[in-house]
Amino acid sequence: MNAQALWYLEGLDLFGKLCPIKSKQNESVSKPEKYNSGETIYIPQQKAEYLHVIVQGRVKIGRYLEDGKEATKTILGQGEVFGEMILVGEEKRTDFAEVMENNTLICSLGMDELQNIMLHDKDMSLRVMKWMGLRIQKLERKIELLAFRDVRTRIVEFLKDAAEWKGKPIGHEILIRTKLTHKDIATLTATSRQTVSEVLNELRKENQIYFERGKILIRDIDSLS
Repeated sequence: MNAQALWYLEGLDLFGKLCPIKSKQNESVSKPEKYNSGETIYIPQQKAEYLHVIVQGRVKIGRYLEDGKEATKTILGQGEVFGEMILVGEEKRTDFAEVMENNTLICSLGMDELQNIMLHDKDMSLRVMKWMGLRIQKLERKIELLAFRDVRTRIVEFLKDAAEWKGKPIGHEILIRTKLTHKDIATLTATSRQTVSEVLNELRKENQIYFERGKILIRDIDSLS
């Protein structure tokens, strides 16, 4: 696995360790809470108290800019973790976390609960350390792409990362199943919805990819450019 792959998806199954639905032995872990689209889990300046795990649904993590606009940093789905800055001493949130789908379920763990789990599970401690390292690598990769690559390259690299992380080989092709819209991809690659649509249509005309709602098929990952 490429340790720098895909800035908006995690790869370590902390979900299996932190959520009672998958980890019945952790009885101290709180049960999932249900949220609907548009609800916030936390906002900037709110006291940082919990690490959150997504049981089902999607959550957008972002930041409010000085002009009042939103900057989306990442979109997370089932099994993924957010609010992790409490692990390095964050006292107040600097980002916001907003639910993107109805019936989203989220487990929330306080630091005492998390420390207790890590104290009695060395594998869990190693997972958290590796996960934090991947967070840093993904941030570095995103900065590199946004600073030094043109828009087409950013979108192509996004597809390559998604293929490596979530793609399913079908012969020589790779199928990516995703709930991300063109608008979502635009926010994650610092482009516009129109630009994403134009680039994806160009790639389809060149027979490098095929896409329809919820699916992207990459013809040849090695020649995708």
